[in-house]
Amino acid sequence: MVLDVSAVVGPDGWTTWAALTARVDRKTVVRWAAAGQLVRLQPGIYAMPAAAAQWRMRVEAAVLSRGGVASHRTALAMWGLVPPGGPVHVTVEPPRSNRRSADVVLHRARDLRDAIRRVDGVPVTCVERALVDTWGRPGDLTVPILRAAVITAVRQRMCRPRDLAFELDRRRQLRARASLVELVRLLADGCRSELEIWGCLNVLQAPGMPRFSLQHRVVVSGRTFFLDAACEEVQLAVEMDGAAWHGSRDQRERDIHRDALLATVGWQTLRFSFTRLTASPDGCRHDIRAVHSARLQLIRRGAR
Repeated sequence: MVLDVSAVVGPDGWTTWAALTARVDRKTVVRWAAAGQLVRLQPGIYAMPAAAAQWRMRVEAAVLSRGGVASHRTALAMWGLVPPGGPVHVTVEPPRSNRRSADVVLHRARDLRDAIRRVDGVPVTCVERALVDTWGRPGDLTVPILRAAVITAVRQRMCRPRDLAFELDRRRQLRARASLVELVRLLADGCRSELEIWGCLNVLQAPGMPRFSLQHRVVVSGRTFFLDAACEEVQLAVEMDGAAWHGSRDQRERDIHRDALLATVGWQTLRFSFTRLTASPDGCRHDIRAVHSARLQLIRRGAR
């Protein structure tokens, strides 16, 4: 009788050595592997060729064979924050073996249990743990990609700045720790993009500037808006418009409508494009101070 490999492996496209040898003899398994009908993904884990070619399948096999959890860059890819690539990172709790191979990087951690989540059934480290771990061991990921992952995670509420700060407090020797601490501080203040971070550091927080709060909440006619930066004492809003998001005609029309609604409750909005902010920060600061001064004088006259 000729056995069908896919029927023996099952619908998931992968199985274990123990499950295989419970149905066929060992020589058959070896023959299938030699013929390319089965692929040995990890020790004790076999898959059909189509399944073996899938990145997620390789992650699941590495995690299962080591009894650990996907971590570092692999966890970030599972969370959708960076593209898949490189070896699979797996973290295990001591005293498990830290066997590694060319396609698997093993890490050991004693405080792993509380950080475990699941993505599509695969155990992974939580977002904040994966971000901090990867920051210290970025591999082929560049700093801009990692910063974007941190910002995106906070903006999409996958984790909070205080969650990142908690992980950082436990990692005093983390490589490049100071730069991540500063990024988390800015995110905790309300920045939600690289442009807002740049504008905050180079425009809003410059000497002689009025005090602004970030992501200030305003409700108008039952609608809630969050202002990039707000000076409440004179109801002045500063919006920092990224070219990719605010360049379309539809978005510009929405911005005009939003600013008009805010004006009905007394807010004046200044908008600065990416080009204006980065090319002329002095000019942006001048405009903000001028409008702030004019509105402050109007308020003082009205109070007399």
